[in-house]
Amino acid sequence: MTALTLEDLLDVHAIHELKHRYLRCLDQKLWDEIRGCFTPDARCSYSGGKYAFDGRDAIVDFLRKAMGAPSFHSSHRVHHPEIEFTSPTTATAIWALEDEVIETKAQITIRGAAFYRDEYVKQGDAWWIRSTGYDRTFEEIESRVDRPSLRLTASAWEPVGKTEP
Repeated sequence: MTALTLEDLLDVHAIHELKHRYLRCLDQKLWDEIRGCFTPDARCSYSGGKYAFDGRDAIVDFLRKAMGAPSFHSSHRVHHPEIEFTSPTTATAIWALEDEVIETKAQITIRGAAFYRDEYVKQGDAWWIRSTGYDRTFEEIESRVDRPSLRLTASAWEPVGKTEP
């Protein structure tokens, strides 16, 4: 293994921040901000290619349509990154993903795990996502109807958990 320079470590940190910003924007439905994570010609391939798009506008449009409803609540967490520099201005990474979705309109909860495989490019002083996608290791779906005591008690998107005086 080659020793990392201070510049390499700063780039690793910048890639971490970029990936975490992408996930925060995803979960907070910040579509304009997430757009700024991608190169204009970015590609994505989610769920093993089931949802694949070319160009950041197409990617953001898909994410907005798939996850933008007030009834859609998500939490995406990545960890255990394996970042490899392929040139001074390009890198690849593998990230372990754990995610959970609560869809109140459909009355389902989805939990899963996957591995993201990303490509990054550095332009000027900033890193950008050129390609992202994941392959599932597992996914499970549970009906919330079957669990009558299960209820959502807080939401940034829907008024829930409040009782009338």
